[in-house]
Amino acid sequence: MNSKVSLIIFQQVYYINFDMKKAIVFIALIILSSCSSIILDEDEQNTQSNNFDLFWNDFDQHYGLFGVRNINWNDLYTMYQPQVNDNLSNEELWNVMSNLIEHLDDSHTTLYDGRGNRYTSGNVLNEQSKTEISEELIVSKYLDFHTEIPSENNLSFGKIKNKNIGYIYLGSMKGENPSIIDDIVNKLDNYNAIIFDIRQNTGGDDRYVARIAKAFSDGEHFIYTVQTRNGPNHSDFDEKKKYYTQYDENKIFPKPVLVLTDRATVSAAEVFLLHMKSFANVTQIGDTTAGDFSVVGNMRFLPNGWHYHYSIQKFLLPNGESLDGVGHIPDIYVKNSEVDITAKNDKVIDTAIEYLFNEYGIE
Repeated sequence: MNSKVSLIIFQQVYYINFDMKKAIVFIALIILSSCSSIILDEDEQNTQSNNFDLFWNDFDQHYGLFGVRNINWNDLYTMYQPQVNDNLSNEELWNVMSNLIEHLDDSHTTLYDGRGNRYTSGNVLNEQSKTEISEELIVSKYLDFHTEIPSENNLSFGKIKNKNIGYIYLGSMKGENPSIIDDIVNKLDNYNAIIFDIRQNTGGDDRYVARIAKAFSDGEHFIYTVQTRNGPNHSDFDEKKKYYTQYDENKIFPKPVLVLTDRATVSAAEVFLLHMKSFANVTQIGDTTAGDFSVVGNMRFLPNGWHYHYSIQKFLLPNGESLDGVGHIPDIYVKNSEVDITAKNDKVIDTAIEYLFNEYGIE
């Protein structure tokens, strides 16, 4: 469990740790993209034991969420290292390392074998949720009209059938023109409420998130802080950076907004909820979100050709609490089953419509 020599790029944060008796040299490909990678020295031993130790040590020195996820990484080394020897097959080593990172329950942590196979920590419920929603069902049964926005990534809007309720679906936070949300809200302004559906939203850019949320903002609110791991101790982080909601007093949507979520509402989509749930007129309905907020670090490589990435930051609420590993718990919990979808029913949308009628008399 000795530390290794490494040069790690955390966007613009650099950290170097030295142990000259067991030196590993990481060469950084410094490129403008945030996707820059870390590659190993070509003389590093390609043995099963060394691959495991490199993997464990790299997490030990740079992973950002041991504290907030209550992970004892040393205990996990004691559990899994005795299972590793140089006679293991690649499949056996893969299983050991997959089991190790599964304890993190962090879908921002993924191991790849370079041949198309991958293992993502804590992803079982995220995958299951794909059967719990159907775009075809929403469009055919629940909407009077459905308009897609070509410039954006999985953004559309419409009107709930036979109801005075607008509907927006956003499946990604990776679009090019988030200000288009203002045009959509203007088109839905005559309706008495908006259902904003972010189920299956795969995340993306937090700046995109902030601009989308601005269209619904009722003021400037302090909503979270971010810190990046920057040292060998699990508690080593840089200074907190505070984030606030954006606000335009000339563009306010004061009517009820219901945000629909599921287990695969993840990453930047969860940051979107940090914005939206600070507004007085917003209610979350659906399933608890994934609980994976952190920025993903650079791709890492092992001598056997496997590669991986993991979380390097922690997001904290203003009171110091973390939702990593917890997720956003909805104000009204409801989820579909595969049976519901097969029967052409979306209980989440049904519950949202019922809530708007019971609470506001909207129909």
